[in-house]
Amino acid sequence: MLRTVFMIGIFAVLGFFVLGFMFSIFGAVIGLAMVLLGFAVKALVLGALIYFVIRIVSPETARRLRSRFSGSAF
Repeated sequence: MLRTVFMIGIFAVLGFFVLGFMFSIFGAVIGLAMVLLGFAVKALVLGALIYFVIRIVSPETARRLRSRFSGSAF
């Protein structure tokens, strides 16, 4: 009986350590993903601003860029 209680306690403590370790790893991964998402959003906004400036200054260049990156439908 006493051995069973100690085993349950040991498994509970080990479970808490494993959960803490896993949440710290997942927290770092989620933080890294958020940083990368922030960089992606900034690059998207900067690219859109550059495209709109090119579209205003030189519509023909904007048309060529659009046709180059839009691809062709089969």
